[in-house]
Amino acid sequence: MVKREKILIVDDEKIVRESLYHWFEDDNYLVDTAEDGETALNKYGEEKYDLLLVDMKMPGMSGLDLLSKIKAIDKDALIILITAFASVPSAITALKNGAYDYVTKPVDPDELSHLVKRALEQRALKIENIQLKENIDEIIKPDNLIGESFQMKKIYELVHTVARTDTTVMIRGESGTGKELVAKAIHINSNRKYFPIITVNCGALAESLLESELFGHEKGSFTGAQFKRKGKFEMADRGTIFLDEIGSISLKMQIELLRVVETKQFNRVGGNELIKSDFRVITATNEPLEELVKAGKFREDLYYRLNVFSIVIPPLRERRPDIPLLASFF
Repeated sequence: MVKREKILIVDDEKIVRESLYHWFEDDNYLVDTAEDGETALNKYGEEKYDLLLVDMKMPGMSGLDLLSKIKAIDKDALIILITAFASVPSAITALKNGAYDYVTKPVDPDELSHLVKRALEQRALKIENIQLKENIDEIIKPDNLIGESFQMKKIYELVHTVARTDTTVMIRGESGTGKELVAKAIHINSNRKYFPIITVNCGALAESLLESELFGHEKGSFTGAQFKRKGKFEMADRGTIFLDEIGSISLKMQIELLRVVETKQFNRVGGNELIKSDFRVITATNEPLEELVKAGKFREDLYYRLNVFSIVIPPLRERRPDIPLLASFF
């Protein structure tokens, strides 16, 4: 059964509380309300909420005060503020104090729904990476990381060696050999382990979709772009981005990828703001990239930029003892 996230709506205006209640109840969330900050604080101490929607300006305890009090008892609390245009500077202050984001009145239900969904997805990703760290602490032992064959023991050594650096890594191997598991093992054993590892299957997306997926887009930048969206490079800030099936991307995308790998800077699709992100790049391929380079289908400069440290995973037919272990992961 899919878990229903629980939202607490805090607003002194009854009509606003009821409207938000019905919007999110219709979206299949569990919804609770509070008419003031004191009530919300008491409820937060008694119940577990996944996200709070808090009005900035309320009598008594303000939204900023409530934010500070809740963050003092739960630094991971997910809080979105609702504010009038005149209060935007205060909302920006709230962001610096730990709020996830803010929306301005009058509230656009679609925009708010999208923001809530994005916030919960990012929190779920953070939790998943924490759990992955805990699991990999056990899995990473040489005797049981994705295989017991002598070939894989050499892979363990390479993983531990490169994980301590920030070097760009290319993982090679046939489909089903465990390339993604090796990428995650590198991440979990690196200094970036407390931040996300973001995976992108480059071969599963058309060029136009891949560009938006990697770099994000601004609202209205193309048909269907109803909201601003962060790209995977931006989401991977301080963490790792894992680009699977790297050999499938077009020459045009290769130019864009080379630029961002070299500079760690990029623009969202349709945007002018230069965004900086500190990420490590790990790629994987089951294709002979050297042959693609010779054929003019893969840029040589990008190839050397990505292939700084290479890990080649032997095919499963050469390490049959590993098959049951790999099967248990998928």
